[in-house]
Amino acid sequence: MQRRFDPILKMAGSHHGGEQAALEKSRNAHAVTHLEKVPADRFLSVMTRCVFNAGFNWKVIEAKWPGFEAAFEGFDPGKLAFFGEEMMDRLMTDERIVRNGQKIRATLENAGFVADVDHKEGGFGRFLAGWPGADQLGLLTLLSQRGSRLGGATGQYFLRFAGWDAWIASRDVCAALVREGVLDRPAATSKRDLAALQDAINAYHSDSGLPRAQISRLLAMSIG
Repeated sequence: MQRRFDPILKMAGSHHGGEQAALEKSRNAHAVTHLEKVPADRFLSVMTRCVFNAGFNWKVIEAKWPGFEAAFEGFDPGKLAFFGEEMMDRLMTDERIVRNGQKIRATLENAGFVADVDHKEGGFGRFLAGWPGADQLGLLTLLSQRGSRLGGATGQYFLRFAGWDAWIASRDVCAALVREGVLDRPAATSKRDLAALQDAINAYHSDSGLPRAQISRLLAMSIG
């Protein structure tokens, strides 16, 4: 039977200087109160960063990021979507960025996705802000199906870093949920396991009132 969240908070506190310290440490520094006010180019920028971070050294991407912003012309989704094919060859030789052809093309394809949602929904941020927090799986499915290279952890990190209240199915989060009897193994990649993870975090959210991103971090911190 799934436990209430208070014992998990106590375990996180035991590893991180007390409950209050754990709560402070676990706050989502990327949270955005008014997602609808964030311009579409900033979402495409975060999306691109997550795509390039996947399987790569994050510090290298961080160091080169000003070059990415310049090379992709501020990540204007409409402009990149329209001129994508014309820009591909130039970007493949641009030393300011990591010249990975598949990820460059993914960025240009994601520009089309962001531009389309931005136009049809009255803003990409408005679209994200209106998506129910209890249904992260549905949003991840949409990102995977309509976006490029946004499946798995990449989509989860995009939502978290973009400011949406997102959980991340990290190894420590999954290990904590094995301990709590939610998962059978410290990984959640199948639809069944991800649904169980989402249900558990939604239950902990209802019990504690804490944001889902913070609950995710506290679960990880309860491991050590």
